[in-house]
Amino acid sequence: MDTTRIKSYLTWLKNLQTSQLYLKECYSSLPDPRGEGKSYENSAGFLYYLDQGQLFLEEAERVDDRIKPLLCFYGLTHLMKACLLTTRPDYPESTSILAHGVTSRKRKKKQYTFYDDEVKIQQNGLFSYAFDHLFQLNRLPFEKMKMKTLFGLIPEMNDFLDWDESRKCVEIGDLYSKSLHFSQELLDAYHLTEKSFVHRLEATGLPLHTTGRTKKHLTVKLKMPILHSIGPFYFHLEKEKIYFPCNRDDFIKVPEILIHYLLLYNLSMVSRYETEYWGELFTTKYGEDYSIISHYLSFASRKVLHLCGDYLMLKPEEKLIARRESH
Repeated sequence: MDTTRIKSYLTWLKNLQTSQLYLKECYSSLPDPRGEGKSYENSAGFLYYLDQGQLFLEEAERVDDRIKPLLCFYGLTHLMKACLLTTRPDYPESTSILAHGVTSRKRKKKQYTFYDDEVKIQQNGLFSYAFDHLFQLNRLPFEKMKMKTLFGLIPEMNDFLDWDESRKCVEIGDLYSKSLHFSQELLDAYHLTEKSFVHRLEATGLPLHTTGRTKKHLTVKLKMPILHSIGPFYFHLEKEKIYFPCNRDDFIKVPEILIHYLLLYNLSMVSRYETEYWGELFTTKYGEDYSIISHYLSFASRKVLHLCGDYLMLKPEEKLIARRESH
């Protein structure tokens, strides 16, 4: 996937004239007659969100891992706000949505591992607001989520976790392809008949066209390629592959960008407030937490930039399709 192209596109957007015209085009697809006026009003904030978000993520590439979570998290939040301005001309409508929308539990003093930690979703805040208005997902499929589940759903982490047989996703096709392939083993793991499995795929909004069957695979033909990384379909940047959860318990309709939001929020909280744990982690390099977190931080800033840039590059009508797919 061409990250250079995304960076060039973001640079192109970062001037008042271009950002105003871009927002005007985005608002033209909304049932709001104030579109042109709001595009002028929001253009400065939009480009500042882009500029600040990209700056945080680029700096994250250059700093020590101990500082990366904070830069990555705030880079992500700024870019998410830029994305929200393309579909919500009045964002933020109230102060209640300015909070992060996530809480982390106080860690226990002994035998704590980040891999087994969890976060809790709040009713108000940026996370729930983006879940609802950026992707048109009206009901959160969970109230709490463990870090090990979130890590397993990210394709680049999935390959890494395969060393201890903890992988939670499997390749099902090429990016930009109109064909997806689900093995018989995958269908068996879901404990569903083929008809029920296909129905579950359709319920995600997947633009399904036809299905075919061999002894080993169920092949699904699509009307169009998947336009954006919408759960439960996730993209591997380097391999340019689409991944899908191996087990039905991990089948959650959450866009990957929000998975990174939860991981980076918790990592940033730990790095700021759990100084003893965080310091020992990088000093002693003891335990699997160090390897898992280090591997994740090695690509997190690039993946976040790509996912947000990928969304911004969608045309207004494609955003509508992506939002309908996730609904």
